[in-house]
Amino acid sequence: MAKANFVDYVKINLTSGDGGAGSRHFYRAKGIPKGGPDGGDGGRGGHIILKGNRNLWTLLQFKYKKHIRAEHGQRGSENNKTGATGADVVLEVPLGTIARDAETNEFLFEITRHDEEYILLEGGRGGLGNSHFKSSTNQSPEYAQPGEPGIEGWYILELKVLADVGLVGLPNVGKSTLLSVVTAAKPEIANYAFTTLVPNIGMVQYRDGKSFAMADIPGIIKGAHEGKGLGHRFLRHIERNATLLFCIPADADDIRGQYRILLNELENYNPELLDKPRVLALTRADMVDEELKRLRAHEVPQDLPHLYISAITGEGITQLKDLLYTMIIERREDQDGVQLSMEEE
Repeated sequence: MAKANFVDYVKINLTSGDGGAGSRHFYRAKGIPKGGPDGGDGGRGGHIILKGNRNLWTLLQFKYKKHIRAEHGQRGSENNKTGATGADVVLEVPLGTIARDAETNEFLFEITRHDEEYILLEGGRGGLGNSHFKSSTNQSPEYAQPGEPGIEGWYILELKVLADVGLVGLPNVGKSTLLSVVTAAKPEIANYAFTTLVPNIGMVQYRDGKSFAMADIPGIIKGAHEGKGLGHRFLRHIERNATLLFCIPADADDIRGQYRILLNELENYNPELLDKPRVLALTRADMVDEELKRLRAHEVPQDLPHLYISAITGEGITQLKDLLYTMIIERREDQDGVQLSMEEE
């Protein structure tokens, strides 16, 4: 993803269309100088609709278009003709986009599936024509309803990257290198912190044509949950990853300490992140020999699966794919089982 083109947060002003006014009309024809009311209803104003598109990966299209308005409904007319409905505005967004009310910060909904649609703002209803108000005591109503006004407001669209596996680690621990080896993604790679400033996503090709998505999240620093190092912008992308792959260099001075920092930042940002399945990859395994691995075995956290990998030599890469794919499938089966039991109830 090009840094300049990746936009994951926008604040936009939206206005749905006004409903058209009902018609105040009376039937007139040759020989019928005083016919009854035949005013038609006004048309509905246009909706503002959000629609998921799996082929999009950024909210860039809204960066330079802050004000969006739907079309107004048309007035009703004679012969009980209903006015035309105002054209809806359909805003296509990447999967993982959430919508919030900018004033209250209230969560409204999240788009997670291709072609999924939500009406963010409903257009105003059209007014009723005078034909609706005819009665035994009022044969010639002069009244017709005005259309309802549309809704206007500021809204926040926020993107959380969707992936099966999210890479979690401090800056410059080899996440981008790993992603470039196991997928076709081409992230920027260099030997300094914060090379990755936006998420990179790639598809890992597994056995028998199967695949899964892996996301390289920008490095987390201590204090990220407080917003340090653009922490909130980075951490929110982790929320939408099903499995978390922690990456810590095998030659790090304090493996357990790095792991504690990462866990602490996730827990303080959102405790539910610790409920996700976790795997520990000890990167740069080519920098340590087998004897050093044995001597440092007590430093490796034992409460989660772990393995040594090297993007240079290929050590552990196949085993890592096997482990991740197994965990992804188990996770999906558990979620399907929960969903099925909820439907049965």
